Order: sequence, then C-alpha cells, then structure tokens
Amino acid sequence: MRTFLAIACLIGLSAPAFAESAISPAQAKKQLEQGNQRYMTGKSIHARIDPVTRERTAQQGQKPVATILGCSDARVPPEIIFDQGFGELFVVRVAGNVCSTAELASVEYGVKYLKTPLVVVVGHTKCGAVQAAVAGGELKGSLPKLVGMITPAVDETKTKFPKKTGDDLLNAAIEANVRKSIKDMLANSPGLEQAIKNKQVEIVGAIRDIEHGGVKWLAP
Repeated sequence: MRTFLAIACLIGLSAPAFAESAISPAQAKKQLEQGNQRYMTGKSIHARIDPVTRERTAQQGQKPVATILGCSDARVPPEIIFDQGFGELFVVRVAGNVCSTAELASVEYGVKYLKTPLVVVVGHTKCGAVQAAVAGGELKGSLPKLVGMITPAVDETKTKFPKKTGDDLLNAAIEANVRKSIKDMLANSPGLEQAIKNKQVEIVGAIRDIEHGGVKWLAP
C-alpha cells in the first residue's frame, strides 16, 4: 500500500509518459460492449473464478484491458455488467463516480503502470448521489462534500434544460455528472491529456440502465 501511495504521489508531480498498451482503445471498448451484450442475454463466459486464473494473476500480475471509474452502487459491479474475468478490469469505485485526487491517482496508475488503453467513467440511472444533489436539503457527515462535487453538473443541467423535472432532470444530471468527471480528470492530469492527444488512451463515458441492464455509451 505504501508503494502504491508513493507512486501515486509521484504521478501528480509531473506529466508522465504513458506507455502503449498491447491492444487499442477501440479493441478494449469492443470487448466491453460484447461483454455487456452477454450479460444482458445471460450468456456470461465468466461464471466463476477458477484456481488457475487466480494463481496465474498472483504470479504474473494483472493485465486489465480498461480502467473503470464507477459508482459504489451495489447494482453496478463493472466486472459483471461488462462480463469481464478476474484481473481484466482495474476498477475505481466511489459514490457518484466523482473524480477527486484519490480517484484520479488511481486512474493514472491504471493507465501508466497497468497500460490500460481505455478509461470508462460509468454512471447509472437512479443514482442516489445525483438524486441528493438534485433534491438539495440537509445531509449528514461527509456527504455534503461529496454531493458538492456533483452539484455543478446539476446546476449546469438545470440552466441548460430549465423545463426538465423529475426523472428527465435526474437522467440529464446523471449524464452531465459523468461528463464532469471526465472534464475533472483531464483538467487535473496533463499526462492523461497528452496520452489522449497521442492516441494511446481513450476516455469515454457510459450510463448503465438499472432496469434493463444495458450500457449506453456517451458521444465525445
């Protein structure tokens, strides 16, 4: 853990040179799209974690195809909704899929050291954190700080779509919040921004529908 923290701190000091992955961003995205289709049709090819895979990853390390920044919601486990196997995703989860220092350092680690060619920020319908930001009101503990990171996306949505209410407003705010996390990521990571310009990495947004299980990929 100390080694990881030391590396994460070093990442933030300069714009790192990101190494190229063995697969392209488009190939990684295609793998996730195909996995989501298998998940939706109940045809998972990763029904369990076998001892051989566990031992192999323990000895040879992890080689994930994508870094996922997703919400902590128990209904949105990335490995399941994308039907990916043990060690195939580098996952960072936090309520509201926000991107502050710890999340950004983790994403940078996935891209720089694990060479993931794709970063996906995954939001989802009926997100409680975004609902709290839309509703306003008093919150306890540290929740106001978390919701405060989502509020700008909600305010932007209300300004852009003044007539939206209810689920329409919430869904638009959920999408805006995914886009905000991507913007925060790029604004605070010169290394990621440069890697995108060099076409080494692609960052995309997605929304997982709680009802039918599908993933909607957001346009750039």
